[in-house]
Parts: sequence; structure tokens; C-alpha cells
Amino acid sequence: MCITDRKKIIKFEYSEYFSSFLPGSDLIPPGACKSLNAAAVYANNEVNLAEVDIYGFDYDYTLALYSDALNTMIYNTARRFLIEHFKYPEGIRKYDYIQNFATRGLHYDIQKGLLMKIDAFHYIEPGTVYRGLSPVPDDEVLQLYGGTFHVPLQQDSGFYGKGPKVKQFMDIFSIPEMTLLAVANDFFITNDIDYDPVHLFKDVSVTCTSADVTATVCYWVVFLCVTDNFILRGEETDAVLHQLVTHGKKLFLITNSPFSFVDKGMTHMVGKNWRDFFDVVIVQADKPHFFTDCIKPFRRLDDNGALRWEKITSLDKGQIYKQGNLFDFLRLTHWRGSKVLYFGDHLYSDLADLMLRHGWRTGAIVPELENETKVVSTDKYALNLTWLQALTGLMERLQMHRGTESKEVFQEWQREREELRVMTKNLFNPHFGSIFRTCHNPTYFSRRLSRFSDIYMTNLSSLLNYDQSYTFYPRRTPLQHEAPLWMDQLCTGCMKTPFLEDMSIIR
Repeated sequence: MCITDRKKIIKFEYSEYFSSFLPGSDLIPPGACKSLNAAAVYANNEVNLAEVDIYGFDYDYTLALYSDALNTMIYNTARRFLIEHFKYPEGIRKYDYIQNFATRGLHYDIQKGLLMKIDAFHYIEPGTVYRGLSPVPDDEVLQLYGGTFHVPLQQDSGFYGKGPKVKQFMDIFSIPEMTLLAVANDFFITNDIDYDPVHLFKDVSVTCTSADVTATVCYWVVFLCVTDNFILRGEETDAVLHQLVTHGKKLFLITNSPFSFVDKGMTHMVGKNWRDFFDVVIVQADKPHFFTDCIKPFRRLDDNGALRWEKITSLDKGQIYKQGNLFDFLRLTHWRGSKVLYFGDHLYSDLADLMLRHGWRTGAIVPELENETKVVSTDKYALNLTWLQALTGLMERLQMHRGTESKEVFQEWQREREELRVMTKNLFNPHFGSIFRTCHNPTYFSRRLSRFSDIYMTNLSSLLNYDQSYTFYPRRTPLQHEAPLWMDQLCTGCMKTPFLEDMSIIR
């Protein structure tokens, strides 16, 4: 019997094994998740909403969700600023914004000019390293990093994603920045122009956070009134705020955005009396320093947005405050501990300090979940993953046999396993794959998500699916040394959310 026939027989036996559980499903085992609900709230930690009295929110990508048009505008404005202010070559202007090139959570090697995905154990995922717009072969990556895919801790990004040599891009606003870095690198490389990647990184970083870019975005939203082009699902934000206030919850807003920008967006979504929902509103807070420093005092803004000079002795409803710090916020409000639940999209700037230092409950907004759950629910993904797992199990057993034929079969399966990994990765993003997983490990982003957020969801409207006494329970997934029991494998997203029918009124 030839090796190929032997392999086919084993495949057939596994197919028969799986099909015996669920007729007609081919390789998909029983209980496989094929109907994930993107509107579900996922729990990393047990949270009882009945114990939460105060809800806090970031603004950008939390209360306000933006369309891709905003990323395009940020990219175009930053590209123009890089060329006109920093005098970069005019040829960079020919590069348009590339939708779906970069994903959140990627790392950037500042000195080497490489964009990459790193897993929870500080290993680079093969096939996800880009210099400019071109992938870097795995062999070259190994040479660049001393024969390993591992990035040492001292080089990797620090607590807030900013290391000495590597930076992690953690928020959604950073996607245009990653794209601009990639196209600028690509321009210099394809035109054989010598440049310093460190200078490029610093210039692009300054460009994307410059007052010029911020002012342009504010100008389009505030003065040209193009909120319809940028803000999505505003009616759902309105419904969430109404539901919380109706149930007697206190609300507050802490954002880094200026008041004029927030006011225009909130008025568009909720109405001109949007401030009536919030007990405290703080703009230009300068997070994450707002949560760690105790130097900057609060200042009140008048109705025209001008700063007032009075000393702040209380945080009053209906007023707008600027800057300040969390220590004064806690002293003036007495809102402490697990009765506070704060939502944000940036795991470092919004959530990390609140969970680790102050014991607040935290909720992460992850818009990417909507696409990720769609992919995970497809038959193609389920088949790829099922056979990938089965093939890995076969290889694990076959490696004990040292014969020549066994080694040849093992090598053939190893190649097939790598092909399946690439196919599975490309279902999410052809360049970098899923933001939650590498080939078999959680990503660096995913690890931080589980560490800094009690719950996470696609957007705030997911809260409309649950009443105010609901308890979110994390799934008890087995550790490597534990036996996988059926009840351990229940998936939050597969379960029907309690009040999903009510969402039809809004959506």
C-alpha cells in the first residue's frame, strides 16, 4: 500500500468518526459553533449588572461608532501633512488609503520598519511580517531576529504599548497611522531611496496626532455637519442611554476629544439635550494620564466652550469640565470600586488602570467582533479548523514512529497543516489574520483584552439584549491538563440573547 493511500484511509476513518456523531456534517464534530451571535456580550470575568450603579463611557468608538470614511479622511490629512510639513517626497501622495490592510493590535518594529502580529507569548506569527506593503519571508525574519521568532520583553511594547524598540497599535484610530507607515516605507523601498525608519516612525506618529489632523477632523464634523457620513448606529446609542437612565443609573463621560466635536456627534445621535443623560461630562481628559497623574485640576467650560477660572469644588450635572484627574474625580464623586462599569475601546488608555489600580468594572468595545463572528460561523472555517485539529492529533501520535514511511507521512501532514493555517488566517484578513488568534495561540491583543476587560462586545447596543439584573458568566474552558467536558465548551455567542427581539425596533 502506498503512503498516499494510507493517508487517505486514515482521513476516511476520521471522517467516519466525526460523521457518526452528526450525520451529514462531514468533518464537523457535534456541538461545533456555527451560529455565533455578534450582538452577545462576552465575559472574561463574572459581572452582575444588579451591582452596577454607575456607568462611564469613552466617546470615540464607544458612544460614537465611525465608518471607514473617517479612517480615509484621517489618512488623507496625515499624508498631506507629512508631505507639506515634513517635506516627504511628493510620490507618497499617489498611495491611496488601503481598506482592510492593517488590523488593530499589530506591533511595529521601529528600527527595522516592520509591521507584524505577535502572540501572547511574544512570538511573531510566521507569514504576518510586512516591510512596507510586501510580506517578509519567514527565513529573513529569522535572520533579522537572531534565528528566532521571539521578541524579547525588554524590546517589546511596555505597559501602555510603547516600548523602546517596538510599539503596539492598540486603538482603531491607529489603523490609518499603520497604513501611512506601510505606504511610506513601500515608497522608499520600491524607489531604492535610503532613509531612516526611526525618523519615519517619529514623523508619522507626530503627523497622525498633530493639531492639524485633529483640527481637520473637527472642522469636517463640526462646521461642515457631515456626521451622517461618519457616525454609525447613533439611534442605538440613544436607546442604551435611555435604558440606563430609566433604570436609575448614573452616567458619566470621560473623553480625550474636544467639546465641540463631542457636542456635534452627541447632538446628532441623541439630540441637543444630550447632556441631561450624564451626571458628569469631562472632555480633553488626556487619558491615560488622567488615570495616573494627580496634577492637572479640573476646569469648567462655559456654554461657548471658553475656560472658566473658578476653582472646582464639585462636579455638577449639566456642566462641561476639561482635563482634571481621576483622584479628584473619585474625591468629588465618591464613585469607587465594582459599582462602577466603564466602557472604552482602548485597552490601555481606557481600561487598564481602572481595573488594576482602582477596581472598577471594565467593558471593552471591539467592533471587529462583528466580522470575526461571521467568519467563525461559516462552514469553511469550521471544516478547516476541525481538520486542522484532527491533523495535529494525528501528527502528535505519528511522531512516535521512527520509520522512513512514517517520517514521510509526517512531513506531508506538516505541509498540509501549514496550508490549512494559511487558509484559516486568510478568512479573516489576508495579511494579518484574526485580531484574536495566531495559528494556535491568543494574540498579544487578545491576552490584554482578557486581562483588562471584565466583559467585551461589538458595540454598546449589545447591552440592550440584557436586563439590569443580568449576570454575565465566563465560560469555564478547560486548561491543557483538564478533561474537556461538554458543559465546559458552551459558547456565549451561541446562546440566544434574552431580549434580542426588542432590538428589531431599533435596528
